Parts: sequence; C-alpha cells; structure tokens
Amino acid sequence: MPSPRPPDTAAARAGLTALTAAVPAAWGTTYLVTTELLPPGAPLASGVLRALPAGLVLLALTGTLPRGHWAWRALVLGTLNIGALFALLFAAAYRLPGGVAATLTAVQPLAAVVLAFALLGERPTAWRLGWALAGIAGVALVVGAGPAPVDPLGTAAGTGAAVCLAAGIVLTKRWGRPEGVGPTAFAAWQLTAGGLVLLPVALALEGVPAGMAEPRAVAGYLWLGVVGAALSYPLWFHGIGRLPVVAVSFLPLLSPVVAAALGHLLLGEDLTGSQGAGFALALAAVAAAQLDPRLRRRGAGEPRPEPAEPEPAVGPERGGRAT
Repeated sequence: MPSPRPPDTAAARAGLTALTAAVPAAWGTTYLVTTELLPPGAPLASGVLRALPAGLVLLALTGTLPRGHWAWRALVLGTLNIGALFALLFAAAYRLPGGVAATLTAVQPLAAVVLAFALLGERPTAWRLGWALAGIAGVALVVGAGPAPVDPLGTAAGTGAAVCLAAGIVLTKRWGRPEGVGPTAFAAWQLTAGGLVLLPVALALEGVPAGMAEPRAVAGYLWLGVVGAALSYPLWFHGIGRLPVVAVSFLPLLSPVVAAALGHLLLGEDLTGSQGAGFALALAAVAAAQLDPRLRRRGAGEPRPEPAEPEPAVGPERGGRAT
C-alpha cells in the first residue's frame, strides 16, 4: 500500500526530519544507560525488556491487532527492526571492539541505497553514495575504530545488523501501513513481535539476569522502554512513512555520535581532534543526505509528490483491513 503523503513544504519537511532525527539521537543514550544502570552480562534480556513491555502497553492503548497478511508482515518487520537487530547488535558489541562494531553498523545507508533501488525503484545518486561513505568515515573517527584482529562472527553480526536496519526501513516504506492504522499501533505490532522473537533466545542464552529489580536497573529499563521504545518507535515509523527512504537511512548515524558525546560530557571520556572532525563529518553527512541536488537542476523548490494515501486521521486507532 502506498505510504502517507510526504510533507507539502520545505519547512514541514525540515520539522518532520528534525523530529525523526530525535529518535536515533535518543537511541544514542542506550550505551550510557546500559553501562551505568543495567546489570552486566544480559544484553539480550535487556533487549526483550526494552521492546516487549512497551509493545504490549501500546497494544493495550490502541486496541489494534494485525489482520490478514499484516500478521506475517508485522512479524517480518518486527524481526528486522527489533528482534534480529538487537541480537546482532549485541553479538557484534561482544565480539568486536566498540569502534569497529559501530562502524560496521554505520554502513547501513549504503545497504539502504541498494535495497531502495531494488525494492522501491529509487535510483542511487552519486551525491548520497558519496555522503554515505563520508558518514561511515565520520563515525569511524568518532568511535575510534582502528586496526584490530578481525573476528569473522562479530564482523558478520555487525554487517547483518546494518542490513537488518536498512531492510526494515525500506520494507516499512514499501508496505506502508494498513488503512486506519496509525504509527503508534504500527509500532506496537513490531515491538511486540520483535520482543517475542528475542525472548526465547534470551532465556536460552542468558536465563533471568540477577539484579534486574535493583532501583538503578529499574530506572534504566524504564528509560529504554519508555523513551527508547514506546515514544521513539511511533515517531520513527511516522517519519519513515513520510520522508525519502534513503534520507531517513542516514539518521541512525546520529546514534554513535550522541553516544560518544555523552561519554565525553558525563563520563569524562576524552575527545581528540580527529574525533571532533568525525563529529562534523557525520553530522554533515546526515544533513547533506536530506538534500537532493536534482531538484535544483529541475528548477523546482520541492520534491515531486509520491503516490500516496492520506495520513490516518487522529483519533482511536482501529484494526486495519487486509488489502
């Protein structure tokens, strides 16, 4: 089904882009919260506690369940955007130096360019390909990725996480949302599906982590569940539905940048001159990806409207019918 209508003006698009960019910026707090508040050695359980309670709460609030072919679509999207993504990210983080893992996952704009061409017919441009490479370089400078022994499984996990994130963005854009279903219900489906996919893996590999009920851990899980999931994912899927898919795919580059900035400001981690240059380069890549030089060559001030359906009306979100 076509995605909701894109913003009508440059100002509206800039506002929506800023709102959507706040989501990966919020996700950038995950490293700080995990290391300072959560019990150690339970990354998969933390992923479940971040996704599943938030999904169930949003399901209860919206009263909407997927129907027809949206049952399997929600499972696929939830696995890509939540379940498999969390598992692969944690696997990469455990088997690779943090800088290498972050740089591997930063290749997802390139994966999104390829998938957007294959599934959506969006032709890659030299402009966005070039800025995708610049963004990877910027993240590598920020997180300090350098020569390190290569762990094949960790490398595969990091690359797989990047592909999952890109595929989730592109498929979300391709399938849109069913009629009458808003982004909150859409996020509820995926958070619940992803949490349920991850739950048996977490129980098998980690069991029930000790220290989950300590006040610090409860505060950390509440932050990740409320801010990092229940509030973030509806905004994220709303942005994906209304903004160009390749442009959106650059926004997750903000996560490692925010993580490094918080480490410097709150944990006293030093930042070098090269890391400062990396910050500037990564942010420039995110900003430049939102532009399309082809518009200036056409002499137009706005993108051509995409075939679209109206944005679902504000109000109680009903179950969508299969189409």
